[in-house]
Amino acid sequence: MLDIDFSQSLTALAPLAGFTDLPFRYICKKFGADITFSEMISVNALIRDSKKTFHMIKRASNEDIYIVQIAGSDINGIIKAVEILNGMSGIIGIDINCGCPVPKVVAQDAGSSLLRDLPHMAKIIEAVKKHSNKRYTSVKTRIGFSEKTPEIIAKTIEDAGADFISVHGRTRSGGYKSKVDYEAIKMAKESVKIPVFANGDITSYEKALEVKEFTKCEGVMIGRGCIGNPWIFYQLKNNLKNVEKSKIKEIVLEHLRLMMEFYGDKMGVILFRKHLHAYSKSIPEASAFRNKINTITAVNELLEEIERFFTAA
Repeated sequence: MLDIDFSQSLTALAPLAGFTDLPFRYICKKFGADITFSEMISVNALIRDSKKTFHMIKRASNEDIYIVQIAGSDINGIIKAVEILNGMSGIIGIDINCGCPVPKVVAQDAGSSLLRDLPHMAKIIEAVKKHSNKRYTSVKTRIGFSEKTPEIIAKTIEDAGADFISVHGRTRSGGYKSKVDYEAIKMAKESVKIPVFANGDITSYEKALEVKEFTKCEGVMIGRGCIGNPWIFYQLKNNLKNVEKSKIKEIVLEHLRLMMEFYGDKMGVILFRKHLHAYSKSIPEASAFRNKINTITAVNELLEEIERFFTAA
């Protein structure tokens, strides 16, 4: 395991439920992501010994800077979850979700709901920091619940002992559709001494450079912007405005192979369809391609369609 060199211009793969599983993290890491985060892991599921949850936490062989994100509100439960993670190797840090806007998470007083009770949020961070044996304790947050208070939130997180912060430039009320406030991220960055990652609507190589330059953050964290576009990490690592078609096809095929290894052939093919929908976006004949793959369950048939479509693209 490596320490994080915050003096470098870093890129991180954000936790993203339903997408940032082991195969996708492997792909993003191989092609340039410096830091990878697990999908959001429910504290309650972890302490209930959920097999599915432990499968979600498994680390890819190339993840040298791998952080598990947890979501919860009950401090005793969080401590139990941390103690479970303490017994697992290959994890360099624990990230606390203070930004998820999903109603069922907020209803449990977790995720972005913690932004309504900053003293309680601070106690959670302190508990993780105290009980974790991992190198890093980090927090992913939004800039407020309804009102924007980026500086207060960032300072609270720093004072509670977090090693770094990832800031999504929307309030909880803003969901995923309101305009990302990069000025608020910059304000959060300027209010603390610990490293900060900028997050939110970073969908292209150019946008990543623009956000990094404007906010002066130590790095950018990319979530939905890399779905169907994991080569954004390859672009940032190699300073490339464009990616060759052959490289895109290579990434798509390797992603499919990893999905089948992790989930089994049939389920891997089925689950990979949503990725192919994203990969084919904006390519001519994408609609016909999606309609065709939606009924495919045989690996060889899917490989033929991928080869045909992405060679012609």
